[in-house]
Amino acid sequence: MAAVTHTEFDFNRCSGKYVGKVRDVYTVADKYLVMVATDRISAFDVILPEGIPYKGQVLNQIASSFLDLTEDIVPNWKIASPDPMVTVGYKCEGLPVEMIVRRCLTGSAWRSYKAGAREICGVPIPEGMREHERFPEPIITPTTKAEIGEHDQDISKEEIIARGIMSREEYEKLEKIAVALFKRGEEIAAKHNLMLVDTKYEFGYLNGELCLMDEIHTPDSSRYFYADTYQELFEKCLPQKQLSKEFVREWLMENGFCGKEGQKVPEMTAEKVTAISDRYIELYEKITGKKFVKEPYDNIYDRIECNVKNMLARLEL
Repeated sequence: MAAVTHTEFDFNRCSGKYVGKVRDVYTVADKYLVMVATDRISAFDVILPEGIPYKGQVLNQIASSFLDLTEDIVPNWKIASPDPMVTVGYKCEGLPVEMIVRRCLTGSAWRSYKAGAREICGVPIPEGMREHERFPEPIITPTTKAEIGEHDQDISKEEIIARGIMSREEYEKLEKIAVALFKRGEEIAAKHNLMLVDTKYEFGYLNGELCLMDEIHTPDSSRYFYADTYQELFEKCLPQKQLSKEFVREWLMENGFCGKEGQKVPEMTAEKVTAISDRYIELYEKITGKKFVKEPYDNIYDRIECNVKNMLARLEL
């Protein structure tokens, strides 16, 4: 099975194409975005050499669902999802900051803490915390939005304001929305025996109105633990059973790769690719409570192009 790792579509009035780490984004009529969730996978801001079958479908369908489930909190960019791997929406003026919300001291935050940091993005972290320990309330650790080929950079709230990236009023509005989105994600996850551990949100403006952009609560942007085993594993200092892309990062680190210059990505065997694909499908089924339906890869490019062109024909171009 050939995963979708590259696309070349010719949509009517296409005025640009942006190739991200995972998504190919086509601009149409300078008004709409056609966001194709490919099967590419990245870690440590590096695109890995093998695609993961069904990953794009998983990401797009989870994100599309959560955009619908949170639109009462903040408007979002989505118009419709005409194909299992595609969302079409409005082109927004993106803000150059990603809002990272954390419920637990996990992942990169734990690695920084373990190395001696007691403040992350200007947020003080108490002494004596352990890996995966919950914060009393979610904390926000923002990052700058990196250009292609660059790494996101941690930044504090006060630095964002001091550098004029946002006003204090604008940033604090984003904080409130990000926390509200996170708590909605926690509520939905809890219904399926999951804990939403951390995630990222991107925002922008559409006709002067603040809106949510890109993906939301997917395994690429979020980390989930199994709720029923969390406390026991935490008390025993054992690794958490989790659904996220962290298991890919851990596998890479175990094999000597963490994105640094000169390091080589370990071989991604067919077995490893299948295992990663299975984990993505598992998360889809856990977080949505629905059986994942594998869309066929036969004529997949023709299918996507036909579905998107039919959708665009209904829009005012």
